[in-house]
Amino acid sequence: MDIAIVGAGAAAVGLLDSLAATADSPGAITVFEPSPHLWRGRPYGPDLDTVLVNAPPAIMSIRHLDFGHYAAWLGTLGRAHLDERLDRPLVPRAHYGEYLAHTAETALATLRELGWRVRGVTARVIGAARSGAGWSLRTDDGHGHEADHVALCVGEGTPQDHYGLGGASGFVHDPYPLARTLDRVAAGSDIAVIGSGLTAVDVVVSLAAYGHTGPITLLSRSGVLPHVWQRPVEHRPQHMTAERVGVLHRQQGAVTLGDLIGLLRAELAETVEDFETFVAELLATTTEDPVRRLRAQLDAVDDSRIGRRVLQETAHSVGPYAWRLLPEPDRDRLQRHFRTATSVASPMVPVTAVTTMRLLDSGQLAVAGGVRKIEVSDGAFRVHSDDGERTFDAVINAVNPPPRAIPRGPGSWSRPCWPTVPPNCIRPVGWFRVTRVCTWWETSPGAVRSSRQALRA
Repeated sequence: MDIAIVGAGAAAVGLLDSLAATADSPGAITVFEPSPHLWRGRPYGPDLDTVLVNAPPAIMSIRHLDFGHYAAWLGTLGRAHLDERLDRPLVPRAHYGEYLAHTAETALATLRELGWRVRGVTARVIGAARSGAGWSLRTDDGHGHEADHVALCVGEGTPQDHYGLGGASGFVHDPYPLARTLDRVAAGSDIAVIGSGLTAVDVVVSLAAYGHTGPITLLSRSGVLPHVWQRPVEHRPQHMTAERVGVLHRQQGAVTLGDLIGLLRAELAETVEDFETFVAELLATTTEDPVRRLRAQLDAVDDSRIGRRVLQETAHSVGPYAWRLLPEPDRDRLQRHFRTATSVASPMVPVTAVTTMRLLDSGQLAVAGGVRKIEVSDGAFRVHSDDGERTFDAVINAVNPPPRAIPRGPGSWSRPCWPTVPPNCIRPVGWFRVTRVCTWWETSPGAVRSSRQALRA
């Protein structure tokens, strides 16, 4: 079996680690990756120490169902990066990149011991097509490569340039790595950061650590900041689980948003937490003043209520499964609350929230919602928002890539390949379902289990 893995980031690491643990017959693996930073992807390459992994070690393990794998590798290193409010280590992302690299190299060594032939190709894949029962890939150095299976592990892409500012002096299209970006920003300049999510917060905190003295403004349409992580508590969901969703699906033939709300309501009832109050707080996310809400959430890091903790956890553990079972009208309802959902599911860590709050209180940082247009004018950037117009010296683009985005490099060839995938391999809501007849996989760290099952088949 010859496997071509296109991309060498976190998804590829998870796939290799699973292969090393389960493969029962040797084959060949070719990894295509032009970046010099193998296994780290865009988020976890060398960067400033202020750019932190935004989650505790227990949910950052790359090994499926082994929640202690990353923590065991981290060892005593975590003590130097303890977030006292969260009571968990939050290390710089570059350290997590080292963990990914170590896991990948360990998996490759194991595969070689099992008789697998492994090689890396530094050229970029620019084309792929069916070739009999397998695939033919073309790289930008003019060479061709054959494979039985292709795993597309290209990551989530880079930010979109929503306002057409590309090429303008003073505009940063992609902030990472921030060590490179901030070297180009004058210390006293008036900075606009497009976006108000985790990437934008990374930019703000790193600017402060770099000694930036000028004003910083987060620009977005919603003006919503991420929620703040709460200290973990000993609570395991009993109702809002994939198993309960599966039971509902088997019993009813479908799962509705009302069903999921019922499960969450039952979960909160176990701890006598008022469901209506919890929902009202969630719905206020897009209307409440972001500074006031951030202050309240910092005060609630130790709050014993479980509602937000359960919703945050199950957004990842149950959400992907439940989403594909929901009828289209229910998906549309949820998508109308997309910004609130991402704020809850991907919160900022307390140590970052404290710095953000300090900058807001000092007046150096502001949040501006209702942004409609940004244009280049006389060597500066003019922003049009609900509050009027304002001019900035520089703009840093910190919006997230759109859902199911892919990097610009593979984008020109991977999507045209999708129609050649057997229809029964395509999920109804994007990505792929891996089965015995599939020979093409698009993977993410969360999809590695399915890939592993297919490789055993």
